[in-house]
Amino acid sequence: MKVTVIGTGAYGLALALSLAKNKNDVMMWTENESTYQEFLESHQLKSILDVDIPKNIHLTTSYEKALADSSLILLVPASKYIDVVCQKMKPFYQKKTPICVATKGIEESTEELLSNIVENVLETKNVAVISGPTFAIDMAHEEPVALALGSKNAKTRDLVIEALSHDRLKLRPTKDIIGIQLCGAVKNIIAIAAGILKGLGYSESTQAFLINESLHDIKNIIYYLGGNPKTILSFAGVGDLTLTCTSTKSRNFSFGYIIGSTKDPKKIRKYLDENTVEGYFTLNTVYKLLRKKSVRIPLITTIYNVVYNDEDPNTLATFLIEKE
Repeated sequence: MKVTVIGTGAYGLALALSLAKNKNDVMMWTENESTYQEFLESHQLKSILDVDIPKNIHLTTSYEKALADSSLILLVPASKYIDVVCQKMKPFYQKKTPICVATKGIEESTEELLSNIVENVLETKNVAVISGPTFAIDMAHEEPVALALGSKNAKTRDLVIEALSHDRLKLRPTKDIIGIQLCGAVKNIIAIAAGILKGLGYSESTQAFLINESLHDIKNIIYYLGGNPKTILSFAGVGDLTLTCTSTKSRNFSFGYIIGSTKDPKKIRKYLDENTVEGYFTLNTVYKLLRKKSVRIPLITTIYNVVYNDEDPNTLATFLIEKE
């Protein structure tokens, strides 16, 4: 089948490689002209991932060409661009084509889950989301990895499994599309906090303390925002949280490390300018969303004050000890 991947970052490319492994005809879309030219000249994207790209992966800068005759669409742009991308897709989108959102985060301007943006803009219910403990480079190198797959639409769920799962990639389905997305978004915030603690010189024991406490808070966020609290135990929950909060491969963790280790506003801003740190934007969005819903999650407030209000990063460790 033809599968379209919208977004040609490292994770989009890693997903395209998994789709290609299953003999799908994969059409990737990029807005970056230099990326497109690199692909045309070499059929490689070494500037993104240093891996060989099979012949059944193609690249285009045209939405019309990318979406034509597609059986499944994977959306992988940064969360803040989901709405814009969907608006640009709309003239070429075939209404019944299933869409799988692989981006983690919450839309900033509307404070909406990404699946809601897709449903509203493209006027479809054929939507799924995937999230789990997978770094792009590990998936690209065919390490055994796993993802949670959330969808209320059986046809969409089954098509994503058929297209994407293989002997090195496991998908575990659930109907809790809300919980899967909240896990994927909030874990990026906790990863920033874990990086801050590491940067301050605190031990792995303190980081494990944070991870354990955050599990309770994420479970509460899921509950108050309409998902199933048990989803915290999924690949998207404890699995992704553990990975992202313990690895320098995570840009969120690395961003937090800079805050904790340097406390230098110039270095912090430089990292944000040079890297996409989803957790930085998600923190602001989740903080505002919880306030709007009158939901009190002190850990989120504490992280927010450190990151956005320049509070002493050590208050994070103090908070953990003093938390009820």
